[in-house]
Formats: sequence, structure tokens, C-alpha cells
Amino acid sequence: MKESPLKVAFQGENGAYSEVAVYKYFGVEVKPIPCETFQEVFRKVESRLVDYGVLPIENSIEGSVNQVYDLLLAHDLMICGEVIVKIKHCLIGNPNSNLARIKRVYSHPQALAQCSRFLERLKCETIPTYDTAGSVRIVKKRGLMEEAAIASEKAAEFYGMEILARDISDCQDNYTRFVVISETDAPPSDNDKTSIIFSVKHAPGALYEALGIFAKRRINLTKIESRPTKKKPWEYTFYLDFEGHRTETKSADALRELKDKALFMKVLGSFPKATV
Repeated sequence: MKESPLKVAFQGENGAYSEVAVYKYFGVEVKPIPCETFQEVFRKVESRLVDYGVLPIENSIEGSVNQVYDLLLAHDLMICGEVIVKIKHCLIGNPNSNLARIKRVYSHPQALAQCSRFLERLKCETIPTYDTAGSVRIVKKRGLMEEAAIASEKAAEFYGMEILARDISDCQDNYTRFVVISETDAPPSDNDKTSIIFSVKHAPGALYEALGIFAKRRINLTKIESRPTKKKPWEYTFYLDFEGHRTETKSADALRELKDKALFMKVLGSFPKATV
């Protein structure tokens, strides 16, 4: 009897970059499940309607996806993997359209911003939408030859649309890092990183002392991000990524010491490091 494919939730519509990340991480024998919101991805994983969720957490140009960080704090799910996708924006129109006819372009605000120089040369009106792939669906439904969307090549394939221009980003080194969430994290792989959340006293040197816990053990920090606690103005929680698996001796020792000194600490998970 053939096993059912893994079900993996992602935010957006078919053809979204998040779906590209699903296929890159899990391979072609997987069933992507589109969701309207990041929150819905978390709920589907928690209720076991899907096996995993894939969420964007950081873009090399735009920075962190703050809503995903907040949801990782609010939910009891773990990061078990990560994958990096190169963002290759295309201008996508209806079949038989061409670049000279385009007057209006739809896409997610970030995609529009990332292609601003191309759009200025095109001298067109820009219309923000909630999703890159969803903008292709809108253009297809309207069927107007003077309208186009910015999205992935996969979105053009999915909707049977025409690619009018490729690689239109202002910056060609445009990457998004996605995390994979599930009920548990991953076993050690000898090439791991660990993500945690913590908060410290609002006092001089408190953050310095917390980071020193890792420095004295020569544990390399790969990212630190602050987010408002949303409980008291000007107080923050810190999201930290460091090299190593949480079960390794020096990592486990560092986490125990940090837990003793911090007001709050939560391990989000350990997982193999992704490569570009």
C-alpha cells in the first residue's frame, strides 16, 4: 500500500515562494497546503491536520518577518529545519500580452519595493496585494492585457500565464530563509544551529552578561533580534540563533546558565543549518 505524501502547510497561494520552499526542503513527493495567514499555518500543525509548516522568517534585503517571530513565542511548536530560497521575481502577464502594453502591476508590497527600479522604467501604476502568487491569479481572472503581476516562475506555470520579464529585482542577491515547524525539533546532525527566545532584567549590563554566557564557551552567535514584549513599553524579548545542537554539552550548559539568569527563556529548536 502506497504511503500518503507528507502534508505541509504554507502561507499564500499555489506558486508562492513559500510553496517553492516546501518543494525545495521536502522534495516533489509532498502535498503543499495553502493557508491564508501565518496563524493558520501554526493552527494546522498544532491540530495535526498537516505534518509540518513552512514559514518565511528572514529576507536578505527586507530583514526579519516579525509576525512569525511573535507566533513562535505564542505557540508551543518547534523549529525542526530551515531552507533558503533565492527570490527571482518575474513580471507575469496574460498570454499574448507584452511588456509595452503593461500599465498596472500587482504584487505584495515587498515584491513591488524590491523591483522599484524596473517598475519606474516601466512607468506603470503599482497595486499592492496580500500575496505574490495571488496577484497572478487576480491578473488572470481580470484578463486584461495591460495588467501584470510580480511573482515566481512557478506561479506563472501554475496559472498558465506568460513571463514578460525575468530577474527584475533591484538586487540580484535576494534570498529568503524559511523555517520548518513541527511538534518536535531535529536530532543532532554535526552541522546544527539552535534558536531560542529570552528576556533579561531591564538593568545595565543584563544583555551583555547573557551574551557572555555564549562567548566564554566560544559558541558562535549567528543572529540576534529584539522584539517588544507588548506587556510594558520599551522592554524587549531577544531571539537568538547560535551554532550547535541544544543537546551538545557546551550548548546545554549555556542554556542552563542562561535559564538561571534570564527572566524567561524558551528553546525554539535545534536543526541542521541550511546552505544557499
